[in-house]
Amino acid sequence: MKKTFSNVKKHCYFCKKKIDDIDYKDTNLLGRYITAWAKMKAGHDTGVCSRHQRRLAEAIKRARYMALMPYVKR
Repeated sequence: MKKTFSNVKKHCYFCKKKIDDIDYKDTNLLGRYITAWAKMKAGHDTGVCSRHQRRLAEAIKRARYMALMPYVKR
């Protein structure tokens, strides 16, 4: 039987550290939420709450537009 999600509750990194604004220039932090194929990881995989997931997606997209992060890894 295939199990898709774990039952372990993950806590939001940004809520723990009380980070409100996610900086698009911090590529090391944003890189933690990118897969090996340069795709954004889902919130249930990373444990980020929905509020911070939306802000994280916006920061990643902004960093890609400013050419700080790749759209696709080769």
